[in-house]
Amino acid sequence: MKFYSQSFLYDDPWSIVSLAYLLRYPNPYASHILSCDVISRDITPAGTLRTTRLILKTGSLPRWAPKGMIQRAESWVLEESEVDPLGKVMRCTTKNLDHVKVMRVEEHIHIRQAEDGKTLQTTEAFFTSGFGWGLTKKIENYGLTKFKANLQRSREGFFIILDLIRQSRRQPMTLGAPSHFLASHRILNGPDANTPAHHEVPVAHEVRDPAPENPPRPAVGGGAWTRLKSWLRSG
Repeated sequence: MKFYSQSFLYDDPWSIVSLAYLLRYPNPYASHILSCDVISRDITPAGTLRTTRLILKTGSLPRWAPKGMIQRAESWVLEESEVDPLGKVMRCTTKNLDHVKVMRVEEHIHIRQAEDGKTLQTTEAFFTSGFGWGLTKKIENYGLTKFKANLQRSREGFFIILDLIRQSRRQPMTLGAPSHFLASHRILNGPDANTPAHHEVPVAHEVRDPAPENPPRPAVGGGAWTRLKSWLRSG
């Protein structure tokens, strides 16, 4: 089994970060997400919001993978989340439902309010293969490497949603309306275009085999909104 852990500190308040996480799909950096459906949602007696979603993802196999290792490139993923608005904590667990003999991937997300109104997100992921045939460690290493490589791209898409929510709080707008996207794009390219919408501060990483570099700071502001506008038009 391989294990990966990382923490990330956002300047945004918990309410915005937790909402952005629930709304992170679709975005221009998540073309591998084919569908995302809510299959249950309820309020617990403690006042927390529980949501179960079914996500369909697509991917590709490495060149060294034996022929017929899996029958199809798509994979169903179950996401279970619980939001505690009073304690300002969100917990989310995702795990694949198929191809589990080849590799089981389980990810745990913990988002909580930190000091000074900031938000701390902790990500933990476990990679376990039962494939055998001398490929178990190779498969687990591949899963870990690919997860780390995709993490920054996922964060780029997440920041776009964060920026969108921040803009929606500054002016009346409807999420997903192209006309409002264009208006927001003009605002972000105005005199204050050089002012970042948020300041990401990476926290210490805890990684087992191997240790990743600190993630680079993604581009924000007009560039992100330009990519989002182009993506909406192409769709």
